[in-house]
Amino acid sequence: MAKKLRIGFLNIMPEAEKYEEKIFKFLNYQPIPIEIVLIKVNNHAYKSSDKKHLEKHYTTFEKAIEKIKLDGLIITGAPVETLRFENITYWNELCEIFAYAQQNIISTMGICWGGIAIGKYLGIESNVFDKKLFGVFPATYLLKKHWISNKEKYIFNCPQSRYAGMNEIDLIKAKENGKIQLLVNSMEAGSFIFESTDERFIAHLGHPEYDINRIIHEYERDQLKGLNHIPLHFDVNQPEDNWSHEDFFGKWLKMINKKIN
Repeated sequence: MAKKLRIGFLNIMPEAEKYEEKIFKFLNYQPIPIEIVLIKVNNHAYKSSDKKHLEKHYTTFEKAIEKIKLDGLIITGAPVETLRFENITYWNELCEIFAYAQQNIISTMGICWGGIAIGKYLGIESNVFDKKLFGVFPATYLLKKHWISNKEKYIFNCPQSRYAGMNEIDLIKAKENGKIQLLVNSMEAGSFIFESTDERFIAHLGHPEYDINRIIHEYERDQLKGLNHIPLHFDVNQPEDNWSHEDFFGKWLKMINKKIN
């Protein structure tokens, strides 16, 4: 009988209880049996989140690994990409988690800022943009035989919503120095998915978990704030989901499952 995968979900998003539902939608419909362990960081106030929900359903990373190892770990994004890492209250805590994960967890995935944090841990610097990168952007898979690639077509779309990204020159240097593999490239969104050469870390700077409603919500929210962030390659009046079929999370779980079972 196949082993049930134990997947940690370290959530540092605002309104954590709402965001977790977006990830669960992708994880729970997979044919691979999984146990999701909800994790919170110690040095974060979670001001916009439901405290009772956190107390009831979330645990610390230390307790999550106390008796049984995690097979995979997801680090969410957070609206801190314009801050210096040393000014982020939980950065040192994340570094300790990354150090443990590199030795003990099959694969750790970072989404959006979580991916930027992985890049920083691997020694790659990030850049703050002049304006928000927002919309649904075409990209190309670079490694045809990698588990992330779609075997039928090599061009795909992915939502982006961020004010920062990795320094492309640093990414290329890290690749040349054998630290990382670049997995995708986009003319507008850059090399937004990469992994460490030991395959322990995968950074996805986009938002594969977003649905149509989330993009429209962000657009309307920004408009109310007086911010003219119009999503590129996405029509808010006639929206189309042309990305979720890529099933990034499903492919990630299959990769972990293959290594275990």
